[in-house]
Amino acid sequence: MNSWINLDALWRIAVVGMLTGAGLPAMFALALRLLNPSVPSVPSGEPAADRPTAGPVGYALAGLLLAVVLASIGWGISVIVNHR
Repeated sequence: MNSWINLDALWRIAVVGMLTGAGLPAMFALALRLLNPSVPSVPSGEPAADRPTAGPVGYALAGLLLAVVLASIGWGISVIVNHR
């Protein structure tokens, strides 16, 4: 181990940075995608009543993902505020 670089701390920082930097936005995007499923193209003049809806499973998964994102944001703010 190098006396100038703590590789264990560097590894932890890299992993947490990747999870929060890419993971949280990806979870947020997935939650929004679950709330708004793809809409098939409808020819003009026809009613769009056959459009798919998210359904209860989609709403539950989206709610869970959004709760994780909000909890992570709250945890990050509390760590910054309570840092001494």
